[in-house]
Amino acid sequence: MVSQPRHRPQRQFPEAERKVFPCDFDNCPHCGERLHPRNPWHMRKTVQTLQGPLRVAGRSKECVNAACPHVGQHYYASRAWLISLPHSTYGLDVLAFIGWQHEHEHRQLVEIQRELNRRGVLINERNVGKLYRQFLALLGGLTERKQERLAVAAQEHGGLIWAVDALQPEGHGTLLYVLYEVLSETAVAALQRDHPTAEELVAWLRPYQALGFPVLATLSDGEEAIISALRTCWPGAPLQRCQAHFLSNLAEPVLEVDTSLREQMQADLGGLPKVDEQIQAPPADQATPHPSGAATPFCLPPETPN
Repeated sequence: MVSQPRHRPQRQFPEAERKVFPCDFDNCPHCGERLHPRNPWHMRKTVQTLQGPLRVAGRSKECVNAACPHVGQHYYASRAWLISLPHSTYGLDVLAFIGWQHEHEHRQLVEIQRELNRRGVLINERNVGKLYRQFLALLGGLTERKQERLAVAAQEHGGLIWAVDALQPEGHGTLLYVLYEVLSETAVAALQRDHPTAEELVAWLRPYQALGFPVLATLSDGEEAIISALRTCWPGAPLQRCQAHFLSNLAEPVLEVDTSLREQMQADLGGLPKVDEQIQAPPADQATPHPSGAATPFCLPPETPN
């Protein structure tokens, strides 16, 4: 009898790019004191995206101010959930791709599966259907279960923190805007539009503004339409720039200089002969004596880049 493949094969992506997300906040939203980093990762998983597999990890922080009513509260890197939904190993860009192909291109699920396989995403037809249903649920907006999670978070923290971000899975003008609540780590709704205006985003956010929960803060990238919509819907809440986007923007000019420096060093040093890495330590009886009488330990020189 020919052995059948496992129903859920173990997939390995040793070349997956690593993406580590910091906590969204530097200071406690309740007392304002600086948050303390926590050692353990609050999430780690490998996610398949249209650009290739990612090893995603998120760091968390906690409030250590004894006078704060929320001392010991953990705050997470919720932007990690904009890579993929909780408990999912496929990226939100894959989710949006499936929805766009099925809704707008009228392609069957098996056709979408073959196209994703061609792009390097390992997925079967059954999971394509599952992700399509998740896409519809995300576009459908708030559910009773999500509203209960929001109510629990609002009661525990005294309010919510809303965040909005946009994905561009197809590489053209169509964007998938995702609304999520940071403290409860809940993806609440999504909107698929071709560069919507601030007024269109406000109309999308109005039902969630009408929930009546107190809002501690809002979070977004630097897109002006998103910032304007958040300020319109929650004018009394402070708006914070996403730390991941902020640090990425800071790193861009550094990466350009680093790339230029590496190219220059390769041009200047590329002709040097390679250093033999097989360097053996001398015998113990030939080791250089230390002034104290003990033999000086032999240390290998640092590796020289080729």
